[in-house]
Amino acid sequence: TIWDKEYPAILKKIYDPPILFYLLGEMTDSDQYSIAIVGTRQPTNYGKVHAEKISMDLAKQGITIVSGMARGIDSVAHNAAIKSAGRTIAVIGSGLDVIYPAENKKLFEKITECGAVISEFSLGTQPDAQNFPRRNRIISGLSLGVIVIETGLQGGAMQTAAFALDQDREVFALPGNVGVKQSEGTNLLIQKSEAELITSAEDVITELELKLKPVLGKNIPKQQVDLSLFEEKIINVMNSEPLHIDKIATLANLSTSDCLVNLLSLEFKGLIKQLPGKMFALL
Repeated sequence: TIWDKEYPAILKKIYDPPILFYLLGEMTDSDQYSIAIVGTRQPTNYGKVHAEKISMDLAKQGITIVSGMARGIDSVAHNAAIKSAGRTIAVIGSGLDVIYPAENKKLFEKITECGAVISEFSLGTQPDAQNFPRRNRIISGLSLGVIVIETGLQGGAMQTAAFALDQDREVFALPGNVGVKQSEGTNLLIQKSEAELITSAEDVITELELKLKPVLGKNIPKQQVDLSLFEEKIINVMNSEPLHIDKIATLANLSTSDCLVNLLSLEFKGLIKQLPGKMFALL
């Protein structure tokens, strides 16, 4: 229940958290680093490939994948996390004893072994249509951000994205071809600046480090970033204290102009931040 210490702290912060939910499997402290991956039940091959790749890459970084165990993108995301020996959480729209869709019985069992299946609906509850919008708020509520892979304009993933925005969570979307129904929703989210355009897990991790690490107060595992010789010089001379660009240029033995170009490149890569007065600091 919401009064138990095991109740996820991040879920308590949403507008309408479930007073109680039922759980099969186990939730761990690492699940505070969760990202939801959602999308259409009828994905294109493009959507399936990217959902699998993004889910696998995030799972390998220790990030828990949250989804709804529906056909299509949800199932791809769960399976990819499991394949990567990562953790995954399914939020379902029925009782824990009613597996829906039925063909996901094996997936259901795998998720309980390396994560958790949760539901706010009591045992015996059937997967009625009105249950799914309610469960979508929990998918986003458990997550630091929501990745929408593919969805039509009226898809449930659009509801999940809307919940995420209301909950002050990050929303990411994979762009798709104009005219493809499965990309109409994602393209609209990007066009309206309601979602950050992403093409890889690296894009998501960069946003998490820049925007969410200060809130969490913990380090999310960093990915490897390729640096030029000049960028390495700059990183090596910087420490925990902000430095003026002239000081950095002197220490790195670079001209001010070369130093500025490489500082901006490092900022783009999410390794440093620019402060007022031409000051720069490591992230």
